[in-house]
Amino acid sequence: MSLIQKYNVPGPRYTSYPTVPYWEENLFSVDQWKKALRESFVHSNTTEGISLYIHLPFCESLCTFCGCNKRITKRHDVEHPYIKAVLKEWELYCEVLPQRPQIKEIHLGGGTPTFFSPENLTLLLDGLFINADRAENYEFSFEGHPNNTTYTHLQTLYDLGFRRVSFGVQDYAEKVQNAIHRKQSFHNVAKVTFWAREIGYTSVGHDLIFGLPFQTLDNVLDTIAKTNSLQPDRLAFYSYAHVPWIKGNGQRGFNDQDLPKDDVKRELYEKGKLELLSRNYVEIGMDHFALKKDSMTTAFQNGTLHRNFMGYTASKTEVMIGLGVSSISDSWNAFAQNEKTIEAYYEKLDKDELPVFRGHLLNQEDLIIRKHILNLMCQFQTSWENKKAYFPEIEQILPQLSEMEKDGLLNIDTQTLTVTEKGKPFVRNICMAFDLRLKRKAPQTQLFSMTI
Repeated sequence: MSLIQKYNVPGPRYTSYPTVPYWEENLFSVDQWKKALRESFVHSNTTEGISLYIHLPFCESLCTFCGCNKRITKRHDVEHPYIKAVLKEWELYCEVLPQRPQIKEIHLGGGTPTFFSPENLTLLLDGLFINADRAENYEFSFEGHPNNTTYTHLQTLYDLGFRRVSFGVQDYAEKVQNAIHRKQSFHNVAKVTFWAREIGYTSVGHDLIFGLPFQTLDNVLDTIAKTNSLQPDRLAFYSYAHVPWIKGNGQRGFNDQDLPKDDVKRELYEKGKLELLSRNYVEIGMDHFALKKDSMTTAFQNGTLHRNFMGYTASKTEVMIGLGVSSISDSWNAFAQNEKTIEAYYEKLDKDELPVFRGHLLNQEDLIIRKHILNLMCQFQTSWENKKAYFPEIEQILPQLSEMEKDGLLNIDTQTLTVTEKGKPFVRNICMAFDLRLKRKAPQTQLFSMTI
């Protein structure tokens, strides 16, 4: 049996621990969330600032590879009411917080953030800073669709303080684009990339996906060659997450047999990765690469790289507030998720309530495991040498880790674990060995995408 066959099992992507299916919602309340947020906020706000993730859910067409929360519409009259709702939510949070927020990070995700007009994006950003200030060395970023991101979008957001933008590329092959309903030309991607650099953006990222329907090795290598010609500062080279059981995700435009499987899929990644490494990129975390001069590479090398619900980030804040439908907030010791439909989101805001519908309060064990999983995802190593990092169940998981060590995926030196080059593609599996909640209650139905 190959390592791919052995370890290709359903598993979390670990943007949090505990993962959402293992939240203890029955022990959570909005009042407890407010209390936990206030406790973390004071320290975070005065030392590093806070982060905001803003979910802008609208898209004009459905991409059938996407598992994100979105609303498909061509009606742009939905923009202004949604912006007003997000600003109302932010006002409610500012009433909870004991100090004026210092915002270190903003990320606009979706959906399609550039579905919104530059004027409405200006309304959003100006509204946020009525009750907040920019922290020192702030970093604002957004996701742009190459087909509808205009020069005015880029200039407007630049003028509002944004210096990072990432463009969803996925794959340039026409057959793949038709299957995933994401048709965009290399010309469009090159155009917005050049525009961003001309305006002064210091970091331009491209998102690629391997494992898409009908995708071949030639497709991947051609996409990477075209990408290399533009030299984006950061690259996400994601494994396609096939989760057709999630309601409304739209992954119905192809059949399972159209997807590259197991060793074939892994070859797409490994050969694509070799191409990237040969072109001045550094592997900085699971599925992520950056140029050697990029701040993300520096953070990885310095051991300060962080991962949260927004993905990898070069700067860590203890508090991240998610605004907008389905957004997740993190106070380090608690999580809270907003209502997942726009109607329910609006309804709670109309009642002057935070639109939270579930969450989790982390216990001491959760906090220890969370740190180990963060170490593995961000540094490819972790240690339980000191008392704060030790947990009794480590003795129970050592046999599983030893099995992985025999397979060459990691090295264990007394009380330190280091992921090997061979083991980096299996980092989700290594994290799963530490996931005590998953071990204690294995899911009865498939909750997660495959790890490889």
